[in-house]
Amino acid sequence: MKKVFFLSGVISLICCASGALAVSAGTVGASDLNRSVSITTTTTTNGLRGNQGLANAYKTNQRNTYYMVTQPDVDSACREKIYSCLSDYCGDVTVVDGQSTGRCQYATESELYNYALLCLQKDTSVLLPQYNTNTRTGTGGMNTAARLCPPYVQQEVMSYLSMANMATQLSKSHSDLCLQRRQELEAAMACHSVALAYGNETTSMLTTQLADACGAGVPGGSAEMVTRFANAGNVGANIWGWAEKIVNLDLNQKGEDWQSAVDAVLASYTNRMNLACGDDLQLNTVSHSSGSTQPTTLQTVAALATGVAFPTPTTTAENPYENWGFYMDVKSMSELYDYATAYQVVQAALSNPATTQNAFLTSAQMDDMQTAYKRGTKAFIIRDSARCFIIPVATMTSQETSLLAQSYANCISK
Repeated sequence: MKKVFFLSGVISLICCASGALAVSAGTVGASDLNRSVSITTTTTTNGLRGNQGLANAYKTNQRNTYYMVTQPDVDSACREKIYSCLSDYCGDVTVVDGQSTGRCQYATESELYNYALLCLQKDTSVLLPQYNTNTRTGTGGMNTAARLCPPYVQQEVMSYLSMANMATQLSKSHSDLCLQRRQELEAAMACHSVALAYGNETTSMLTTQLADACGAGVPGGSAEMVTRFANAGNVGANIWGWAEKIVNLDLNQKGEDWQSAVDAVLASYTNRMNLACGDDLQLNTVSHSSGSTQPTTLQTVAALATGVAFPTPTTTAENPYENWGFYMDVKSMSELYDYATAYQVVQAALSNPATTQNAFLTSAQMDDMQTAYKRGTKAFIIRDSARCFIIPVATMTSQETSLLAQSYANCISK
């Protein structure tokens, strides 16, 4: 019996000891609290355990890099949308010969601009997919091509027209017609020099020389070309020119300003080549001297018949710069959108000091224009990247006007 009581007491002591241990384990003392705080601060960074913060930063950087590389911005996305609209309307820009022509070959900027706007108006698809999560349930379609792309239409239409124009020019310059026109111009330049050299000779001699220079057997030459150069200036300016020839019994005599008539024939062939090849070749000619101021044979005969002499034309002072060109070509640094702007630019260049700041012309250009005007230049051809304008600054003769009109048929004159 004593052994039973002894065993019961031992068991009771063991139970009490385990309970005391449980209470002490659940109680946190001052030393235990300090130990807990010190452990936390030494094993974590910004509330993240281990290298979790570095891992999150790496993940964020990878995500941003992915979107930056693979997802377009607004400008790039709109460029793709607008170019797709223009390609569907006009066809893709190509440089293959014979395929660059289409419904937009003669399209205006306003036509393409209006069509691109209409094309974007019905495009309500998501423009930037990476931002679609926040705007999927939003109202008004904030992330659509119709909402974001209209401000880019003007810029992209100009870019499309520039690419189409360059493709057309490249196709033209490699076409068979362009090669034929280049050979034709080479023959015409040979005939031009011959016509000026033998202009005062007999018709038969002039025709023979022209046939050797640009006849039917010369590459690019033809009988029509020989006839045009041979007859340049032969008819005379009016009926008085014929009467003068009859009185002199010299039907080979040239009319007044026949050199300008020969220049006009060459200018026509230059313009034909420019239209066929898409080039902008310029014909720079000099101002030829006018006829003598002495009374002509017709005036002498008329004076003898009527007893009244024809008035002698007033003599003009000799121009020391007789060979100076009567027009000058100038390149503008900024766009000239209309004739009024081009006219103001030319007038400002001639009236202001050359050192005046100008957004269109440099000081050197303004100085050259003023010098040319003092030496007899009568017109300025001012051009930008897409247009050119003929700005007269003095009265031109009919021959000079005709020469400019043929040489710069694609320029705006009014």
